[in-house]
Amino acid sequence: MATMMPSGPLPRACWTSFISLLLVCCLLPPGTQGQEFQLRVEPQNPVVPAGGSLLVNCSTDCPSAELISLETSLLKESVGSGLGWAAFQLSNVTGDIQLLCSGFCNGSQMIGFSNITVYRFPERVELAPLPLWQPVGENLTLRCMVSSGAPRDHLTVVLLREEEELGRQPAGDGEPAEVTVTVLASRDDHGASFSCRTELDLRSQGLGLFQNSSAPRKLRTFAMPTTPPRLVVPRFSEVETSWPVDCTLDGLFPASEAQVQLALGDQMLNATVVSHGDTLTATATAKAEQESTQEIVCNVTLGGESRETRENVKAYSFQGPNLTLREPNATEGTTVTVTCAAGPRVRVTLDGVPAAAPGQPAHLQLNATAKDDRRTFFCNATLEVHGVILHRNRSVQLRVLYGPKIDRAKCPQRLTWKDRTMHILQCQARGNPNPKLQCLQEGSMFKVPVGIPFLVRLNYSGTYYCQAASSRGTDVLTVMMDVQGRNPIAITIVLGVLTILGLVILAAASVYVFGVQKRRDIYHVRQSSTRLPLAP
Repeated sequence: MATMMPSGPLPRACWTSFISLLLVCCLLPPGTQGQEFQLRVEPQNPVVPAGGSLLVNCSTDCPSAELISLETSLLKESVGSGLGWAAFQLSNVTGDIQLLCSGFCNGSQMIGFSNITVYRFPERVELAPLPLWQPVGENLTLRCMVSSGAPRDHLTVVLLREEEELGRQPAGDGEPAEVTVTVLASRDDHGASFSCRTELDLRSQGLGLFQNSSAPRKLRTFAMPTTPPRLVVPRFSEVETSWPVDCTLDGLFPASEAQVQLALGDQMLNATVVSHGDTLTATATAKAEQESTQEIVCNVTLGGESRETRENVKAYSFQGPNLTLREPNATEGTTVTVTCAAGPRVRVTLDGVPAAAPGQPAHLQLNATAKDDRRTFFCNATLEVHGVILHRNRSVQLRVLYGPKIDRAKCPQRLTWKDRTMHILQCQARGNPNPKLQCLQEGSMFKVPVGIPFLVRLNYSGTYYCQAASSRGTDVLTVMMDVQGRNPIAITIVLGVLTILGLVILAAASVYVFGVQKRRDIYHVRQSSTRLPLAP
């Protein structure tokens, strides 16, 4: 029977097994496998770092041992030998391998075995990238990739949240090894660091526990409500007039990291964003430059998700009203024209009289009189926008220039007063410009005060000419003032009555005081008298 040989080079482990089998099965003479002398291999089953070296000693108690050798595919160097032993230096140990020592004792073959276990630390321990944003309440799968590392049956992978252990699993035989743990993301995970760690436990081989950790990765979690933002804007606004925009969204986490965009048409608005708790508020001012219906948009974005609200704003133009006087300062007797005008579609009403049609002006003409001075004219303008009537008012005051006039009803032409009494000369004059009013006594040209209290004297009797003057003329009114002296007899009688009344009051007070004093006297009892007289 032909023997099939491998056509290509055999791996190192296969050569080792092949040599061992050959020595055991073919080289040993029959009946010699059971000799009492054995060949020892030291160290037994060593653990060696990858790429390291190892000193191996093959020895026996046989006094006539010979031809002791070490069978291995590793690089070896004989470093010594003697009666019953031989030592070899192995170098560049890169993988697990079985060593076989062989020798002869009295013509019988001896063999011994030792298994080398190579350990190496993982070359790569990496936590797979986390999502940019992880929704709160959804599962998050953490993946740790481990390249190299041996022996695998002593290698464990641990996944961590900060220092909290989330799970541990054996590395397995895959290359690279991948270990996963699934957790439920929460708000508390926002900003937390996640990592993974390998543990190569060689304590049972007399070594230690070796750990390798990945670089940490921070997780960002978010919560986005299903409801859209609340957008508060006016239904309509006037062209070239600023108006407020307010956009609010509740139930947002973390609200401070959300992005807000406010836009009017294709124009981005400069928004001020404020967050408080889970509420985000953005405010801005907007202004339409022409009449149209424009769309305003509020968009809130967080964690790759967006919520949006749109509202329409009607921009209108409300021109006027413009209220004008042809002559703001009209002379008495001239014709005054008042005009109220406004823009298209605006209806105006001047002092209650409407214009013929929207967009047309309203007029009012009058012959200026003194009564029209300081008269106020009112113009009301209305514009309908989306079924809502908007109002705007204007007013203007007319000044009429007229000469001075003394009010006869408020300036009596005859006055009768008593000497040494206080009185007020109530005279008033009106006119535009305001006239100067003074009252002068005929002859002496004595000027009596007007409109303020003064003490009347006998010499004030006489005729007074009250004159109101301004740049537009004068007006004169004659006032007769009769000042009467006091009656001496009447004065004497009054003084006598007052004197008698004073004496009566004084006497009554004296009687009252004497009576009170008598009631307050104290009486004492004399002990030596049997009649008990009363003494004050």
